[in-house]
Amino acid sequence: MSPVTPCADFCNTGPVTTESGTTHSGTDARARRVCPELVLCAIDDAMTTAWRTVAVTQRARVRVHHGSVLDIPAHAVVSPANSQGWMRGGIDAIYSRAFPGVEQQVRSAVLTYHGGELPVGQAVVVPTGEPQPAWLISAPTMRSPGENLPADTVHPYLAARAVFEFWRDGEVEHGISARDAIDVIAMPGLGTGVGGVEPANCARQVAAAWDEVFGPATAT
Repeated sequence: MSPVTPCADFCNTGPVTTESGTTHSGTDARARRVCPELVLCAIDDAMTTAWRTVAVTQRARVRVHHGSVLDIPAHAVVSPANSQGWMRGGIDAIYSRAFPGVEQQVRSAVLTYHGGELPVGQAVVVPTGEPQPAWLISAPTMRSPGENLPADTVHPYLAARAVFEFWRDGEVEHGISARDAIDVIAMPGLGTGVGGVEPANCARQVAAAWDEVFGPATAT
C-alpha cells in the first residue's frame, strides 16, 4: 500500500475547545481535526449499498469502498471481534493471516486491561507489526466466538461507538493520542458475518454512533 498523507479536511462541528480534548491552537490540522476519515468497506453488494446511506454530504469524512478492508491505505483497521479476543473466523481470520501475532496481541491486551473479557461497547488497540495499517482496533460485536446476534441487537452501534470514542479520547501508546496517530480508519461490516446482522441495520447503527460521538458534520 502507498503511504497515507493525513487529510487536511476535518469535521466542521463548530469551535474546538479544551473541553473537546484538543488544547493546541493555530493552523495544525491534526489539532483542529475532531473526527477521523472513516472508510466503510464491503466486498458484497448488499453491505456496500447499505454503507452508502452513511456516507452522505453531512458526514464529510465518511466514504465507502467496495472491496477488501486491506485495500485501503489506512492508519488503523477495525476488528469486530468477540470479547475473548479470538480471531479465528470472518474478517478477523483475514487479519490474523495478514498480521501474524496480532491475535495474541489482542488477547494479551484483553487479559491485561480487562481481566480476560472485553465487554461489548469497549475497544482496545494493538500494533499490527506493519507500517500500514499500523494499528488494529478491536471492538467486540459479540461476547463469544460464533454467536448469532438477535434481530434487535444494538451491538454494531456499541462497537462503532467504542471505536469512535477511542479515537476521540484514547491513546495508542503512552503519551501518543489516537487522534494524532490515526487519521484514516477502515471499518468492515460489524456483526454482519457470523453475527447475522442485516446490512441496513448495521449501517443505521454505525451512522447513529458517528453522529452521537462527532455530530453530523457539515461539508467543508
